[in-house]
This record gives sequence, structure tokens and C-alpha cells, in this order.
Amino acid sequence: MTDPRALWRPLAVAAAALAALSGCSQFQPHQRPDTPLPTQWRGANDAVAGDASVQPLPWQAFVTHEPLRALVQRALDHNRDARAAAQLEQLRAQFRVREAARLPTVAAGATGERRTTGENQPIDSLYSAGLQIANWEIDFFGRLESLSEAARAQYLASEEALRFTRISLVAGVTSAWLDLQASDALLALTERTLANRQDALRLTRLRFEHGAASALELRQAESLVASAQATLAQQRRQRALARNALVLLVGQLPVDAAVAPSPVVPDAEAMLAEVPVALPSQVLLERPDVRAAEQRLAAANAQIGAARAAFFPRISLTANLGSASAELSGLFASGSWGWSLAPQALLPIFDGGVNRANLASAEAGREAALAQYEQAIQTAFKEVNDALAGRDTLGEQWQAQQALVKAEGERLRLSELRLRQGVASDLERLDAQRSLFAAEQALVQTRYARLQNRVALYRAMGGF
Repeated sequence: MTDPRALWRPLAVAAAALAALSGCSQFQPHQRPDTPLPTQWRGANDAVAGDASVQPLPWQAFVTHEPLRALVQRALDHNRDARAAAQLEQLRAQFRVREAARLPTVAAGATGERRTTGENQPIDSLYSAGLQIANWEIDFFGRLESLSEAARAQYLASEEALRFTRISLVAGVTSAWLDLQASDALLALTERTLANRQDALRLTRLRFEHGAASALELRQAESLVASAQATLAQQRRQRALARNALVLLVGQLPVDAAVAPSPVVPDAEAMLAEVPVALPSQVLLERPDVRAAEQRLAAANAQIGAARAAFFPRISLTANLGSASAELSGLFASGSWGWSLAPQALLPIFDGGVNRANLASAEAGREAALAQYEQAIQTAFKEVNDALAGRDTLGEQWQAQQALVKAEGERLRLSELRLRQGVASDLERLDAQRSLFAAEQALVQTRYARLQNRVALYRAMGGF
């Protein structure tokens, strides 16, 4: 019987060779590029300081309005984009495949072989059964490790992309719901204005029939009614479009009153919480889309290691341990135990430039991934700065618009008073009505623009 210790001698030699060649690995761990980052945000006028202790805001804390919160949850459960988790599972499985390729595959098998060594030579037979390791690549030069790291980075990039998809979905549903609320508010305003203008038209027509109003005043009143009717049709169409956009984001047709016409929310600003501002470096490097771009850069870097390792020998090992016999009947007889060890090294000599082309492709891919990573940082910085600028200027615009509505309302009241006293024409009152309607429309739009800006800041800060 063969001495079992003889089996360990070649394994010890292989281990020593592995230790000697471990320094030849072409795998290079990913290091974050040295990208200069700003130390503070820039608002509309002055610098905006960030807070190092600020953490991303959960969407449940950001959305404080219960009907809207239920709608967002429904979107997360049913939206088609949010179901991209299937792709994430696929990448996770691919990473496991790459990781498993670094380990030997042990199988139980049986083989039989019959051959001759010459024309008149006897037929030799060899039968074996036992444990087998077939073509196990020993990763001396880091090819498999690099491919495994590339698969892992792609999986992490997909995971971060899915997180950002969910953040964008929360922001998108909230924004679409605000559009719907703004459409409802404008529709209610237009209906109320149309009713007032129709009452004014009846009064003007009565005054015209009695000679107290001119034909110009009558035509002006008719024009205002027609304008309000056109605006009403436009607002109804706009509301239908806003509802359709919300249904698409939610992922299913609503069956409750979540998107039914609703009155103007008395305290719209209370529907969404204020978004705290973090330091630029904290936001720009930890935002999911930026982290996804960084992981793609890591994957591209790992592909370079795999391409470089292809220039070195590829060493594989085939081994068998079990029973062997020249006769099939004696395969499992006493004393038939045996083993075989067959290492193989293949060094590429001529491949038509394939390895060089693969290396050039991997290096170009890394440069492209680096550019995308830097662009992701720049985009994140711009989005936060835009949202911060809007937060300041929209607040000032809101206050000015409130003052304008108040002034136009007082102007209409005075014009009606002057008309009743006979010191002003009906044209003055109609002009005041038109100006007040325009100011009230702008006030509604500004009110919801402030909330939309809050949604944009939530998304830009990388909430979750």
C-alpha cells in the first residue's frame, strides 16, 4: 500500500511555491481618488455652513403628511423601478460565482481508460474511482481575485444605485403629489374667479342694457369670462396630467381618495419636514449615486488587475484520490488505493494581441469610470447648491407675493367702491380683477414651489 505521507510532499511543495509567488499578484486594492472637495455650501448670496453631525433624513421623518406617506409606501411596494432588486440578486449571484472560482471543486467520479502503445502491443486498462479535482486554477497572479473584486464592486454599485432609486422614487412621488395639490388649488381658484367674473358680466350686461355701461366695458367683461373659462379648461387638463404622473410612479391605480380632488391644504409647509444641511464632503462622498460611481470605478480598477494577470502563466491542478486498478473487478479490492497529481502551467506566447487589447480596454474603462465618478460629485454639489439657493430666494418671493396679493385685493375693493360711487368706470374694476387673479395664481405656484424645493433638497442630501 502506498505511504499516505507521500501525498503530502507534493502538496507541501505546492504550498511553498504559492508563498513564493504570492508577491507576484497583479491585484491592486481600490483606493478612493484624491478629489478636492469644497468646505462649505454656497447659497443664494452667502456661504451656507454644514453640520458634521447631520445624518441623512429618513423619508418617514421627511414626509409628515399621513395620506402622502401612505402613497409613498405604496409606491415603494409596487413601483416597477423599485423592483430592480431582481438585478441586484443577479449581481450578487455573479459575485458568488466569481468568489467560488477561487476554490477547488471536489467531485466524486469514476473513470475508465483502455489504450495501446503500438500496433501489436497489448491493450492496457486503467480504472479509477474516488475524489477528483479538475483544472483548479491556483491564483498566483491575482486574476481570479481581481475578477472576484470586480464582481463584488459591481454588486455594491447596484446596491447603491437601488438605494438612490428608492430615494428618487420618494422624491418623485412627493413632487408629483405636490403638483396634484397645486393643480387642485389652482383649479379651485379658477372656478371661484370664473363664478365672480360671470356675476360681474351679468351686472355689466344689465348696466349696458340700461345705458349705464359702454360696449367696451361689456366686451371687456366678456373677455375676462372667456379667459377664465380657457384657464379652467387648462387647469383641468393639467390636473389630469398630474394625476396620471402620480399613478405611474405609484405603480398601480389608486382605489382610495389619495389622489381625489382635495381642498387647499391649510398648512402646506407642515406636510414636509425641514431638511438639515450636512457638510459637503459628507454629502458628496456618501450619497448613494456617488458611492455607486465609486464602486464602478473600483470594478474597473480590478479589471485592470485581471488583464495584467493574463500576461503571466496560468497554473492549474488536477488531482485524484481513491481506488485504481487495471481490472474493473479489482477496482475496490484491498490495496488498490492510489492518487495522482497533475499540475499544468500555460504561458501565453502569441495571442494576436488579445491580452494587450484587453489591458488597453480595461485602462480606458477605468478612465471612463473615473470621469463618471468626478461628474457624479460635481452633479451632487450643483444639486445641493441649487436647492439651497432656492430655499432662500423662494422664501423672499413668497413674502413679496403675499404682499402683492394683499395690495391687489385692496385695489379691487377700492375700485368697486369707486364704481359704486360713480367716480370710476367698470374697466378699472375689471383690470383690478384680472391683476388679483394673476397674483393669486402666482401665490399658489410660489407656495408649492417652496415645497418642491424642499423635496429637491431632500433628494440632493441623499436621504433614505
